[in-house]
Amino acid sequence: MDTDTDLAGLVAANVAAAFTGTFVVNGSPTKTQIVDDAGGRSQLASLTTGAIAVVVLLVATGPLRYLPDAALAAVVFLIGAQLVDLRGLHRLRLARPTEFAVAVVTAAAVIGLNVQYGIGVAIAASIIDHLRHSYRPRSYVLVKSAAGHWMPAPVKPGARTVPGLVVYRFGTSLYFANASRFVEDVITLTRHGDPLRWLVLDFAAIGDVDYTASSVLSRAFGQLHEEGHIHVVTTSLVQPVRDELQHYGLTGDHGPDGFYDTPGAALAAFHAAGPG
Repeated sequence: MDTDTDLAGLVAANVAAAFTGTFVVNGSPTKTQIVDDAGGRSQLASLTTGAIAVVVLLVATGPLRYLPDAALAAVVFLIGAQLVDLRGLHRLRLARPTEFAVAVVTAAAVIGLNVQYGIGVAIAASIIDHLRHSYRPRSYVLVKSAAGHWMPAPVKPGARTVPGLVVYRFGTSLYFANASRFVEDVITLTRHGDPLRWLVLDFAAIGDVDYTASSVLSRAFGQLHEEGHIHVVTTSLVQPVRDELQHYGLTGDHGPDGFYDTPGAALAAFHAAGPG
């Protein structure tokens, strides 16, 4: 199923309804479930349902008025109950407890309030969960394994990729809420442990740098330059982020001392530079 095509069809149908005075057209999960249970697998099911609805409207509306509302409610309730994927919720709870919490809060809001408020609560809860992840990203120090492959290691005082050099990878895009954590990690790596000569900032996971984060970066670069003994370089910069850094003026004395395509290239340059 192509969701974009479905939405485009609903929009077109509602535009047509607006100019013809018909009812609002929407998608109904319960009706979809009924068609699916009946074995409908193509547009023919919808066309058949539409044809039956026309026949009922023409010749069977009289008897239908004696149908109790409770009967219709029971059908909708039973179909709606089938839409609750308890096994899926169980798997979600085991795999992603925070997303499970969002799902439970959303369900409670829909039941306790209504669908409209439930959607609002779901959006708000999802945004909060996303901000929580981006505020505390998974950041690493990259080290070489025995086989020569890059491996992630925790950011902790004294962590080094090789003596005199550390490759630090920030785990998400930089923006106003998490820029301070970037600085905290840099301080942790540069102010503790064996003397550090090269700080390699790997931007592989950074797809954007907002203005506030750029100001924080500028101050961090300036302070490292003032200390003088640490050579700061960046790696894995995608072109849009490189353009952003140039636009913010993070070049020359206000930016990194060098740019390399990969952490491996920076490590090779470090070894070529020799001690001192």
